[in-house]
Amino acid sequence: MSPKTSFLNHRRAAAAVLSSALLLSLTACGGDKDDKADESKASASAPAAPKAANLTVLAASSLTDVFKTAGDVYQKTHPGTKITFSFAGSQELAAQVKQGAPADVLATADTKTMDGLKAETGNPTIIAKNRLVIAAGKGNPFKVDELKDLADTKLKVVLAAPEVPVGRYSKQILDAQKIEVKPVSQEPNVRAVLSKVELGEADAGLVYKTDAAKAKGKVEAVEIPDEQNAVASYPAATLKASKNAEAAAAFVAWLSTPEAQRILQDAGFQQP
Repeated sequence: MSPKTSFLNHRRAAAAVLSSALLLSLTACGGDKDDKADESKASASAPAAPKAANLTVLAASSLTDVFKTAGDVYQKTHPGTKITFSFAGSQELAAQVKQGAPADVLATADTKTMDGLKAETGNPTIIAKNRLVIAAGKGNPFKVDELKDLADTKLKVVLAAPEVPVGRYSKQILDAQKIEVKPVSQEPNVRAVLSKVELGEADAGLVYKTDAAKAKGKVEAVEIPDEQNAVASYPAATLKASKNAEAAAAFVAWLSTPEAQRILQDAGFQQP
């Protein structure tokens, strides 16, 4: 081979290598653009997470312990969201809502109270159910075994006021069994009824099963047969006056998730 022919072959080889390198570079650049475009499309289609917010939740007294637990879990899994709870009887919470108290979410111990606030709330969701039991004093010294025992005039029985959900349920089941009870006091919420029995200021009272379970060792829970009992439904809803509508809706939706339902059921609440 002549020197001239060798030189030409070297040039052709070099040109081929350079051409291949340029082609690979252009292909890579095009791939980067396509990848970025795909990422941009995916980002645009993904739902935005609720913005961080400080939520105020008004909740029935019987939800006190379980909502505190649920709130801690929610805040850990939703960084930037802080929840402040205000617990009271459902009728008291309803009055606060109607008076314009600043809040984002409402959870009551009955549907009747929630239904009376349709103008102030979004569509409610039932998040749990509950039942009543007789809370007797520690060791059940008066041997209270069934509802009709509450009619014994020797017993100091305490009930919730009739305008309170648990008081309304109590009246419902006592009336159905034609049992006349003369309570020594009528309390503003279920926790007040339980406290009277715990402190020995009353011998027995009607409370939710979950509240009696929380006071295990301090009161004796006497079961009431299903056919004589009442089922309490707990609805939760956003408040239309909320300044954190998106975050409030996210919390209400979360209460129906398996994670939240597990917390509620561990506390003794029934599935909705």
